[in-house]
Amino acid sequence: MAEPAVFAELPAVFAELVGQEPVVDQLRRAVAASAPAHAWLVTGPPGSGRSNAARAFAAALNCEVAEPTERGCGTCRSCRLVASGAHPSVKLVSTENVTYRIDDVRELVTTAQDSPQGARWRVIVVEDADRMTERATNVLLKAIEEPPPHTLWVLCAPSPADVLVTIRSRCRLVSLRIPPADAVARLLVERDGLNAQQAHFAARVSQNHVGVARRLARDPEARQRREDVVTLPLRVRSSTDAVRAAGTLVAMTQADAEATADARLAEEQAALRRSLGLEPEEKIPPKLRSQFKRLEEENTRRAKRAVADSLDRALIDLTAVYRDVLSLKLDADVELINDHLRDQLADYAESLSPEHALGCLDAIGAARTRIGQNVPPLLAMEALMMSFLPVEAHRR
Repeated sequence: MAEPAVFAELPAVFAELVGQEPVVDQLRRAVAASAPAHAWLVTGPPGSGRSNAARAFAAALNCEVAEPTERGCGTCRSCRLVASGAHPSVKLVSTENVTYRIDDVRELVTTAQDSPQGARWRVIVVEDADRMTERATNVLLKAIEEPPPHTLWVLCAPSPADVLVTIRSRCRLVSLRIPPADAVARLLVERDGLNAQQAHFAARVSQNHVGVARRLARDPEARQRREDVVTLPLRVRSSTDAVRAAGTLVAMTQADAEATADARLAEEQAALRRSLGLEPEEKIPPKLRSQFKRLEEENTRRAKRAVADSLDRALIDLTAVYRDVLSLKLDADVELINDHLRDQLADYAESLSPEHALGCLDAIGAARTRIGQNVPPLLAMEALMMSFLPVEAHRR
């Protein structure tokens, strides 16, 4: 199959940023400049490729190709090291906790003072910069205001409003958008070997989120979990159904997050035992217990973040259900996100007014806000599911 023009025109490191050509041009101009801006803020909704853009920018800045306009080859030693997260002068930072810790940010500020090792630039990429508390952001502010001459900061956040204005005003803004479904499907075909039908289905139901589309295409269990989520409103006909549906949704997300977290904890504990010279079943000496305790505490924080993220993704999927319902109610000439459920959604739409469907969308937005504000997930989901009840159920 011939390589799509969008891939042929872009340096390899930017190839995954389908549908983002203006942004790629902006970053390539910065790479070619002798003195690019010292701080960048990459924003865009989930699925727009914020982290991919930041990593590709870091790789292109230090690419070993001599011609500045051609940097970002993806094959030189420097590009490969950035892709693997092992480049000595490119720090890729993310958090699996609810927020960044101040000590983590102080460590980054210290790292920023180091000269690049065998590279043009020391680049520090901070994913989820919106998860910094105000105190942590203030620690970062001084480093961004007065950076060393060969250090670049690249912060990622959903929108400029998610970052303190004092940081935002000192960064060059890069705004991404959700790529078109056709571009995502083409990427899945070219890079992941999917057939066109699989790729289009995954792109559509993921709402053009490249990472989610890839996971749905590859993982049957992930597809089934999504089906269980998007069909929940169709089964809510009474208060009992609503409470049961809320419990099912929370249990699903918690079980998935805890299983992943426990598996990772076991791997980390095994690695720590090996580094300390302990046998797999050997009792941990008292003086070493604090190290294992820290791993357990870190795992608890990760699990909490994973549950919140999983619930948020489920709520995005539920938003798609009511978007489809409104499209059917209003006879809109648009492709349904859940087109494979068209008959079921058409039957469900008969029981709702457009106003009720809009109210459900508002309730989903409120639930996402509550989850972000640490409201207990079960309470937030029960309130949401109650809003899905048919109007006659509310009257009883």
